[in-house]
Amino acid sequence: MSTAIFYHAGCPVCLGAEQMLANAIDSKKYTIENVHLGTHAKRIKEAEEAGVKSVPALVLDGEVFHINFGAAIADLKN
Repeated sequence: MSTAIFYHAGCPVCLGAEQMLANAIDSKKYTIENVHLGTHAKRIKEAEEAGVKSVPALVLDGEVFHINFGAAIADLKN
């Protein structure tokens, strides 16, 4: 089973996307990991290395999908 990693900052845009993805992704094919970068700031570097430029974003099979726009990764570092 593959892992789908959903990076977010807890903003309303992110939370809406989280609910949408939870209902849309096939749980038989993917384990969904939700990573709140505001509370898990140590994982910002991991998100950047995966190619995440802003949140909310989904990393699925090594591909980054940016969903709407809540915050830039650079803004989360401050």
